[in-house]
Amino acid sequence: MADLLLGNIDEHVTDAEINAFLERYGFPPFDAIQRIEGAGRPAALLTFHTASEEGLRKLQGRIHNLFWREHTVSAQVMPPAREE
Repeated sequence: MADLLLGNIDEHVTDAEINAFLERYGFPPFDAIQRIEGAGRPAALLTFHTASEEGLRKLQGRIHNLFWREHTVSAQVMPPAREE
């Protein structure tokens, strides 16, 4: 399981549009999405149950700093949550 933070996305983009965008660049479908509101820069935290951190890192460069829907999006693979 791995998480991808997709930042600076259009606030009106749908989950299906995000999924189609990612699939166009070789990503598997995400399993969960959490919207994160920001000060003019909304983001989405995407969870992939069937992808590894390493696998997402290989794909990350395909979309990081890509101009999509009037925004330059950022993509960051999130480290696994530490268990305490």
